[in-house]
Amino acid sequence: MEKKLHGIPASPGIAIGPAYIYHRLGFTITRRVLTSEEIPLEIQRYQNAIEKTKSQIFELEKKVKEQMDAEHASIFKAHQVVLEDPVFTEGIPKSIQKRCLNAEFLIHEELSQFKKVLSTIGNDFFKERISDIEDVGEKIIENLGSWERDQLQKLNREVVLLAIDLSPTDTVNLPTDVVQGFATDIGGRTSHVTIVARSLGLPAVVGVTGLTETVQTGDMIILDGNKGIVIINPSPQSLKNYQIVQEHFRNFQQSLEDVKALETKTLDGHYIRLAANIELPTETDDVFLHGAEEVGLFRTEFLFLNREEIPSEEEQFESYKELALKIGQGQAIVRTLDLGGDKFLDHLNPYKELNPFLGLRAIRLCLKDIEIFKKQIRAILRAAVYGHLKLMFPMISSVNELIESKKYIRICMEELQAENTPFKNDIELGAMIEVPSAALLADILIQEVDFFSIGTNDLIQYTLAVDRINEEVAYLYDPLNPAILRLIKMTIDAAHNNGKWVGMCGEMAGEPKFIPLLLGLGLDELSCSMTVIPVIKTVIRMISMDQSKFIAQEALKMRTSQEVSQLIHDNISNELKSFLF
Repeated sequence: MEKKLHGIPASPGIAIGPAYIYHRLGFTITRRVLTSEEIPLEIQRYQNAIEKTKSQIFELEKKVKEQMDAEHASIFKAHQVVLEDPVFTEGIPKSIQKRCLNAEFLIHEELSQFKKVLSTIGNDFFKERISDIEDVGEKIIENLGSWERDQLQKLNREVVLLAIDLSPTDTVNLPTDVVQGFATDIGGRTSHVTIVARSLGLPAVVGVTGLTETVQTGDMIILDGNKGIVIINPSPQSLKNYQIVQEHFRNFQQSLEDVKALETKTLDGHYIRLAANIELPTETDDVFLHGAEEVGLFRTEFLFLNREEIPSEEEQFESYKELALKIGQGQAIVRTLDLGGDKFLDHLNPYKELNPFLGLRAIRLCLKDIEIFKKQIRAILRAAVYGHLKLMFPMISSVNELIESKKYIRICMEELQAENTPFKNDIELGAMIEVPSAALLADILIQEVDFFSIGTNDLIQYTLAVDRINEEVAYLYDPLNPAILRLIKMTIDAAHNNGKWVGMCGEMAGEPKFIPLLLGLGLDELSCSMTVIPVIKTVIRMISMDQSKFIAQEALKMRTSQEVSQLIHDNISNELKSFLF
């Protein structure tokens, strides 16, 4: 009997085939007490395993960079950071010496502690880092000769892979000639497994609660990575329908390669700027390869994460300079530090906040620690001499915050001028519209900046009072809620009335189904993940601006998101409808 389960659409596409339940190989670790003579040998054995693990991670990073791109290869930098953690470099050898216990047991003990601590942190970012830490720990144990994982490599038939979870290493090494797609019980939109799945072109659904408890190896599976659906033992009619959808999707994917070099224009010639969200300067080359024209959001947090000390002005300058040089004739919007909420550093914010999303984060954190803020501003101003960089402030909620932020730009400019250090004295400034107060004040805020960028992830969360990572209320996190659409329209109109432009860099900009509506609301730029840019460009080229404006005008009259979704469905071509719906 057919059964349908719902999860998070992680990577688009349709996979049809027999289920294969994959259990990440567990390992039983025994506690072995060492003699004094065995201790130096055990430490040496552990250090040899560490070196072998480093080499393997380096080779994996190299493999991914060659077969995919630098963006996805950077995933394994997180693994390298884990290996450099004092727990592994110093803690385990000291514990071997002090406690006279075998390396496997001590590693397993540390992994359990890591998992316990990170599991208590209420956000996806840190929960999903558990997989990285476990992956590294398992590699070390494997290299100690205690365990071997080769289950996936023994697959010799086409399957749809189902698992509680997959590590990044598992995903990169998937035999894609036989694995048609995969689904997992846990995981989110920001997990490394999700990122790798998209790059491999494998349909994937994550966060399917109860999946591996419901399915047995051999059950027929339909996996819909577009909608986040897993159908178990489908009916003959469902199977037939999805085989048609699968063929349409394959044809559409093949057509995307031809789209990358084309202009981002609607059927009636209306031009839309299409940009990419990135966090490493090395990703810039891939921006153009995927068909984008510029960088709509350069996240600067990567310089601050996974380290104990604050990056110096020079280190930041070199990174932003690399971005400026690589962008060439294009442009890049550099967002100032956006730490807090779901990403934080204890040494920047030592206070244990009950609700970090409403606490000391983003521009609030920067205005509290002025020296950190000034170092970053100075570095950006200096780097902007080498290319077209723009500067953008995150999470502005009041006019005072914006005025205060601009004050420190003037101070930094005066300092650089006094030092005879070259800098860009007319850099364009922007503000992110991420909270309702900013949207309501948009007509005032726009007088202080050159552009707006709408960050829909937080705007939706704060407007609807929904914790976007709380599974109990996740159904309320709805981009098409009429309240969200009205705030977006209010923001766009305020900017346009003052002769300024507006972009969107939140996840909503990367969702193909929303594009006909967003164009009609009047956005000048869409910035999203590189991997979806060809799809977004294709959708733009398949609709007219007149259609989009009609959809937007009618959507603003709607009472529910369901009505808005139906409106979009009813006012696009059948060709586009078959892909988006």
